[in-house]
Amino acid sequence: MTGPNTPAPRLRAEDLTLSYDRREVARSLAVDIPDDSFTVIIGPNACGKSTLLKALARMLRPKAGQVYLDGQAIASYRSREVARRLGLLPQSSSAPGGITAGDLVARGRYPHQRLLKQWSPEDEEAVAEAMRHTGVRELADRPVDDLSGGQRQRVWLAMVLAQQTSILLLDEPTTFLDIAHQVEVLDLCAELHARRGHTVVAVLHDLNQACRYATHLVVMRPGGTIAAEGDPATVMTAELVADVFGLPCRIISDPETGTPLVVPAAPRRFEREDTPDTGAPDATPAGAVLAETL
Repeated sequence: MTGPNTPAPRLRAEDLTLSYDRREVARSLAVDIPDDSFTVIIGPNACGKSTLLKALARMLRPKAGQVYLDGQAIASYRSREVARRLGLLPQSSSAPGGITAGDLVARGRYPHQRLLKQWSPEDEEAVAEAMRHTGVRELADRPVDDLSGGQRQRVWLAMVLAQQTSILLLDEPTTFLDIAHQVEVLDLCAELHARRGHTVVAVLHDLNQACRYATHLVVMRPGGTIAAEGDPATVMTAELVADVFGLPCRIISDPETGTPLVVPAAPRRFEREDTPDTGAPDATPAGAVLAETL
């Protein structure tokens, strides 16, 4: 949290009570998203990770408390103004049937449209730049339905980039992707953060991916409370993993990146108990027993 002499971050939440499907998932929840960070939110299933992200994006109204964006309650902004300041990639995204990748990315320019100011050269450039950065320019004329999972996810990310917001919220962006496409999408997100200065907030399930990519880690417990937050190198400990996830483990250094690597404890192996060897041959071979029964 911020101190008396520390500027407040652009995106933060104070004293949130969050409910989803009539179930309270968090109470008195407070979190700061450091500016210019790659913040990853992790925690057990149903602890409120995605619910928190929806509240930060104003997709979910808190029962109590406030989310603040640029020093102002996010609820006080018009929807179009929120969409100019932060972009959201939902967990489940469905494109209209038959829409091409290029047309889907172009929808990211909606917050910048006006009644008397429709499509402009600036919009065209924003879409081209977003598709260039995500490597999907060659897919522009292809129907989204015909793309692979990794291609579709990059197209959706391009649509969010076309909004030209400096804050990106990504709800489980690697869901349903194989490992190669997971790394591809997360590498892209890391590049957007490091080279283009985006503040990225992502919900992830994989602890090792979270430690590898995050500059700031938020660990949530069931009930929507914060167990720990900060640099993954100091936050991710075997004690934390056992306490929050119920998983005995060791933490070692990732040989590629030096970031924490969670290695689950090996399961107890049960050895088969062999019949003691008496040294005497079986007096009644199985074949003989079978013969006697015929």
